[in-house]
Amino acid sequence: MTVKGGIKESQSEQVMRVEYGAAKPTITIRQYCTADAMSTWKLFYHTIHHVNSMDYSLKQVTAWAPDEFDLSVWQQKMDRIAPFIAEIQGVIVGYADLQEDGYIDHFFCHHEYQGMGVGKALMQHIFMQGQLAGIMRFYSDVSLTAKMFFHHFGFQVDKQQEVLIRGETLTNFKMVKLV
Repeated sequence: MTVKGGIKESQSEQVMRVEYGAAKPTITIRQYCTADAMSTWKLFYHTIHHVNSMDYSLKQVTAWAPDEFDLSVWQQKMDRIAPFIAEIQGVIVGYADLQEDGYIDHFFCHHEYQGMGVGKALMQHIFMQGQLAGIMRFYSDVSLTAKMFFHHFGFQVDKQQEVLIRGETLTNFKMVKLV
């Protein structure tokens, strides 16, 4: 994978740490910091190419997570959505965000840590943060791959969508959960 552009180094504070899971491994959830951009890009890229590739064609996966991407664009996106970061023993194993209106823009779990409770920990953290913020409606644009996971957490399909990404059409679902 080739990534163009550089990462700005920042000494952003970790806003909070919450740990989930009594059994090993312990999943720690913390706030994103600017230095996480490259790790989240790699996680995004490899998860799409290893996990989402089961539901999408090679052309679709390559359009969604291209081999060459300007990291400064990614850095700006991550800085804007400020995701929660899931770690196991200091390794970033997932990330997800929650916007003020209840929108979950990104929700990704490392391809080598699937089925280890990372997604569950992130979703529980999102619900907890949503409750604290008074969010009564959560919603997301969910891939074919993640549809059943979101359904398991009470999300319902509002509509199926066809989205155009770098010339390729991908199917996803607008999913909603009311609390």
